[in-house]
Amino acid sequence: MTEASDKSRRIPPWKAGLQAAKANAFPGLVVQGMMLALLLGYYFYPPTTHFLNQLASLKDRWSYGYSAIASIIAGALIPEIMRILFFQKCRLALKNFKNLLFTIPFWCAMGVIVDFFYRQQADWFGTQITFRIVTTKVLVDQFLYNPLFAAPVGAWLYDWKNSGYRLRGTSRFFTATYYRDVVVPILFATWGVWLPIVSILYSLPGRLQIPLFALALTFWVILYTWIGEQRSEKS
Repeated sequence: MTEASDKSRRIPPWKAGLQAAKANAFPGLVVQGMMLALLLGYYFYPPTTHFLNQLASLKDRWSYGYSAIASIIAGALIPEIMRILFFQKCRLALKNFKNLLFTIPFWCAMGVIVDFFYRQQADWFGTQITFRIVTTKVLVDQFLYNPLFAAPVGAWLYDWKNSGYRLRGTSRFFTATYYRDVVVPILFATWGVWLPIVSILYSLPGRLQIPLFALALTFWVILYTWIGEQRSEKS
């Protein structure tokens, strides 16, 4: 295949991201619907209010420890269990343990970072739940924190893992081409899932944001893994 024909068949980064989001639209809507139900339940259904306040109390006691443990369970353990149950027909494999050696520390760190970021947003913009404050937090979250830190760092580390943790070739991570071809599709897929979710999270008291973030995280890790595996197979 010539270089010209290869370029003509290359999918634009934004289109690749939209395809990933579209492919996962139904489960995404399910998770978003669950989050919306929890939001409405918190404000209008006392048993839900009580349950979520119990989670918030646990978060208050454990602080960053809660964020770390919840993110490990949601981002590492549950997706790997689902992989074993639904894609490996309940058969354990060495790759499952190798995956956990990466995903447990990764999601532990990301959970603590997200907790810190949410606290900083509360300090910067306030804790009141108003349209202006919620909108500001969503925009900073999705269009500053995500493009400048979360998406590229996640892409770098997952690609480093998929390459066998080789240092050779990692210089490509810091190029405009890598950002365009790898990070941009991830951003479009992220926005399709997380814009509604973070809007819901920031519409809740701060002490509830991390517990509900952990519930939504499971789906995102499945989507993120799907994107990475698709790129790995193509390459």
